[in-house]
Amino acid sequence: MFSEVKFPVPWGHLAAKAWGSSEGHPVLCLHGWLDNANTFDKLIPLLPRDCYYVAMDFSGHGLSSHRPAGCPYHFLDYVSDVRRVAAALQWRRFTLMGHSMGGAVAGMFCFLYPEMVDKLILLENLGFLLAPEDTEAWLESKRLVIDRLLSLEAKQQTPRARSPEAALQRLLEANRHLTAEGGAILLQRGATETPTGLVYNRDMRVRTQSRESFTVEQCVKLLQKIQDRVLIIVAQDGLLVPYKLDTRNHFVKDLREAFESTLKEHNQLIEVPGSHFVHLNKPEVVSGIISNFLTAQNTRARL
Repeated sequence: MFSEVKFPVPWGHLAAKAWGSSEGHPVLCLHGWLDNANTFDKLIPLLPRDCYYVAMDFSGHGLSSHRPAGCPYHFLDYVSDVRRVAAALQWRRFTLMGHSMGGAVAGMFCFLYPEMVDKLILLENLGFLLAPEDTEAWLESKRLVIDRLLSLEAKQQTPRARSPEAALQRLLEANRHLTAEGGAILLQRGATETPTGLVYNRDMRVRTQSRESFTVEQCVKLLQKIQDRVLIIVAQDGLLVPYKLDTRNHFVKDLREAFESTLKEHNQLIEVPGSHFVHLNKPEVVSGIISNFLTAQNTRARL
């Protein structure tokens, strides 16, 4: 069983759901872009019961408040969401587990607050977002953030209501890695029932988020800040298998090598069968790996 939790913030609240005793070892779970805390619903019950798991909704996602009018969503805003929740829980040191974008947020938090993280678990993410190699492409990406935000504000669209079937179908069309069951689980927290149908909870401005991206060289330097052990789980039919990628192939290959050479025996990178949502679609594939990692003793010396 889980309980619902809300953490006050200046613009409203950050929502979360918690499993286990608050006396257990703290594990903060971070969902992917446009998803919500329900992404961990099938995985967490399979993990060690002596931990206290808190799966939060980032601002603008799930049941969390949207940011104030006129404000874009910056990547660091999600990192500050994590810091706010940790402060509210009075956690001084805890484990971070992130899926997809949540893994990138977890990675950035780990680089900024290495003393607060005892273990890092990355599901279908390598802890970084790739920066465009071309300067003009980088500038264009920043310009798009502003233009899309202003365009959304000018349209002032009312969120569209859909039937439960249509809302699920739309979600599955946008996420080819999701099963119908997994999509329904995300939709339970990702939409609200209205007299005219289901309306997605997410803030449309989330699509205009400004990313915090790095070059491979910067990634290598940041990896040196990690003070403890890292587990990376990559799905064979997911988004990070090098031989299935084109433009990002060199980045994934170089970054995987950087993890192995910098963290050495303190880094585990494991490929498992499944898709980008393997932790939701087939949690038993990864639960044993994660459980062993959570229960293993840290041996790395503090830097």
